[in-house]
Amino acid sequence: MGSWERALDAAGIRGADLRADYGRQRALVARYRREAALAAGLLLPARVLPHLLAATAFMHRTDTLLDSGPVDGRKAAYARWEAEVLDGLVTGRTADPELRPLLHTAAAHPRLRERVPEFLAGATADLDFTGFDSEADYQRYLDAYSLPAFMVVAGLLGPDGDQTAYRAACRTFIDASQRIDFVADLAEDLADGRLTLPAQSLARHGVTRADLAGGGDRPAVRALLTELLDRADCDLVASRAVVDLVPPAHRPMVRTMIGLDGLTSAAARADLPALLRRPAGPAKPAALRLLAREYLRARRVRG
Repeated sequence: MGSWERALDAAGIRGADLRADYGRQRALVARYRREAALAAGLLLPARVLPHLLAATAFMHRTDTLLDSGPVDGRKAAYARWEAEVLDGLVTGRTADPELRPLLHTAAAHPRLRERVPEFLAGATADLDFTGFDSEADYQRYLDAYSLPAFMVVAGLLGPDGDQTAYRAACRTFIDASQRIDFVADLAEDLADGRLTLPAQSLARHGVTRADLAGGGDRPAVRALLTELLDRADCDLVASRAVVDLVPPAHRPMVRTMIGLDGLTSAAARADLPALLRRPAGPAKPAALRLLAREYLRARRVRG
């Protein structure tokens, strides 16, 4: 019996059809988020892994609906998807093999029955995104979309019982993570017609959208990006408090998530002008060292 079959057994997933559904979700996540799937497979307890992959695959399908095609078509497709998911959460049934794993995971982890509707209710914030006028707009976006989206997956890693303190710590982390993503992916977002940096921040530094789209190496642009990364890094340091709020067996994975964002920020800082031309990501040698270190920690926890 392979490690994946053992994980399905440990997670209480029975029946050939359902196990095949989870297997397809695993393959999907491995295709579009290879590093995350690898980390989860190495660091998480077997009983958690299939459920986390199912939640991640659900998020990917929802994000694809939000991002693909003309806006009117996206809105209609999303409305149908939202209705199908909500009905499935109530009835526990669906004819969609891509949705069955999420419903089974929600039955095993009832907290998802709250997390998923909360996320779906705020997801149109991304569908209708036109940019941020101010830092306050960005913070509202975090509360409406980024945090609920993160909690669909992160809720599976958190403590049993009351997650109030854990959610607050996750809010600090997702503030840092989202800001780092927006800076690291600036070139791609601009190419897609999205400016994800607050207009207020640009104005304070005397930077225009045309300055960013032009790709020129200006001191004002460097100062803007440095300020945003400084703020994100401060929040990332503060978010380490989340590690002590999760079960010991989940801490290697959470530390890895935080560490990878730190490496992304470092890569962005290493060549600020390049952010106007291409995205930044963690340096592979550093990411592999981080993963190896946390893998050894995970093995010690499992004892």
